[in-house]
Amino acid sequence: MTRFVPVKDLVVPLPQELKGFTLAPSPYSPRLLQLTFSHATVEAFLAAMAEWPVQALEYKSFLRFRAAKLLDELCAGTLQPVLINTLVDRDSGGLLITPQGLDRVAQADDMVKLATAVAHLFGRSNYDAMSGQYYARFVVENVDNSDSYLRQPHRVMELHTDGTFVEQDTDYVLMMKIDEQHMEGGNSLLLHLDDWEQLQAFNSHPLARRDMRWTAPPSKKVDKDVFHAVFDTDNQGRPIISYIDQFVQPRNFEEGNWLTDLCESLETSQHKLSVPVPVGSFLLINNHFWLHGRDRFTAHPGLRRELMRQRGYFTHAKVLRNPRQ
Repeated sequence: MTRFVPVKDLVVPLPQELKGFTLAPSPYSPRLLQLTFSHATVEAFLAAMAEWPVQALEYKSFLRFRAAKLLDELCAGTLQPVLINTLVDRDSGGLLITPQGLDRVAQADDMVKLATAVAHLFGRSNYDAMSGQYYARFVVENVDNSDSYLRQPHRVMELHTDGTFVEQDTDYVLMMKIDEQHMEGGNSLLLHLDDWEQLQAFNSHPLARRDMRWTAPPSKKVDKDVFHAVFDTDNQGRPIISYIDQFVQPRNFEEGNWLTDLCESLETSQHKLSVPVPVGSFLLINNHFWLHGRDRFTAHPGLRRELMRQRGYFTHAKVLRNPRQ
């Protein structure tokens, strides 16, 4: 196997040859890998999963791991070690995954099945309070009156990490494109923490590790505030971040202005990536050192985008010093 990722510390041995999928650097950054499942692998996986509708995965959480096992077996056991190692590798930690032939909204349930299988090869998806399931599907349309930027199409959703206002560890985020109609713009925005020009300045600031209050709007269905700092260190002493501009509640003038400077610094980074994600494809990133956002859309009365999100914790390797899971 050609190792496109310079993995320094393997969690599990990597295979010498890949089966059922290909792996290459993406055109957007050498940190972001492009993983493509062959059409044959996708068809065989869906055939193997035909007896279980998505509802079965919702009701019986152990079936999500069976889906993962079936997919890895179709890849001759080569997929799981690639995912485990890549997602915790500080030099990468990100994948753009494309299942060939899975590219129409009519295949939405099949998309959920495949994404679920991938996520449960290296982790487990957390409960998503917004949807009441282990995943959430949501639609962005031309007009929106929601209480966060998630569904508002005509403005940039600034760079952030997920899980800032929940008590569970959020090690990874998976974002899948299910449908897109009359769309122009709206690329995913990404920034790897180590590429941010002002990381050292903000990470070493006296406010970097001060606990701050994080709250969620009613649509998130989380009514308990949590308290944590913006910056922490991982189990190897490297900086990690837990931050979203919409939900942090500064207590005073000093915190409010430091957070404003932080937001402006992230948004103006020259290393911010703009990544188009085709229908049926999905981004899979380490949530501790990749920030993500979304560019604005061009207005159109028929604008529609449907996304699916899963986020959860790693089961084979840890990034945090003291994981709660």
